[in-house]
Amino acid sequence: MSHIRRMARRNAHTLAKTASYYLIHICVAATVAYAVTGNFWASLTLSLLEPTVQAGAFFFHEKAWERAARRRSAQANTLSSVPVVS
Repeated sequence: MSHIRRMARRNAHTLAKTASYYLIHICVAATVAYAVTGNFWASLTLSLLEPTVQAGAFFFHEKAWERAARRRSAQANTLSSVPVVS
C-alpha cells in the first residue's frame, strides 16, 4: 500500500490531469453516444467504458513524454558540458 501512496504522490500532477481529462471525456462520449443511439443506458455504458481505457492510456502517454523530455534535457546538459577544442 505504501508503494501506491508513493507513486500517487510522485505523480500527483499527472494523476490530477488524467482525472480531469477522464471527466471531460465521459461527458463528451455520453453526448455523442446518446446522439448516435438515442438510448440513455447504452450511451452511459459506452461513455464509461471507452474513457476508462483512454484515461489509463493517457496516464502512460504522459509518463512517456515526461521521460523523453528528461532524456533530451540530460543530453543537452551533457553536450553543453563537453569542452570545445580549438
